[in-house]
Amino acid sequence: MLVRLLGLVCAALLLTGCADPPPYTNVDNEGLQRLLQQSVPVIDIRRPEEWRETGVVDGSRGMTFVDANGRVMPNFLETFSANVSKDQPVVLICRTGNRTDLLARHLVERMGYSRVYNVRDGIVGWLSEGRPVIRG
Repeated sequence: MLVRLLGLVCAALLLTGCADPPPYTNVDNEGLQRLLQQSVPVIDIRRPEEWRETGVVDGSRGMTFVDANGRVMPNFLETFSANVSKDQPVVLICRTGNRTDLLARHLVERMGYSRVYNVRDGIVGWLSEGRPVIRG
């Protein structure tokens, strides 16, 4: 039920274009670098094949949000909640910032997270500046 609800929320947000200002904080690569230096956890929500294709930001943790068909992974929110407390800062990164936008909105608006950061241009933006990644 929760997965279906999240899917509907995501679809609605895509259709409306997310016109309202985000309830989370967007960060650029400099902001991500500062948060990494502060040991704020970085969750890479892409799929394993995406991690292999581009590499990942050193220190990030992989936790796949949606499958290749856009369906929320079973137990994702439960796993996320078990690993990140609602008052803990957390950074979300994906390919271009779209999936993390949807997830960040849900975490803040529906689940009560208060310190969520979205890497605005995702790993694509990180790589475009020649920033380092590690290969798994």
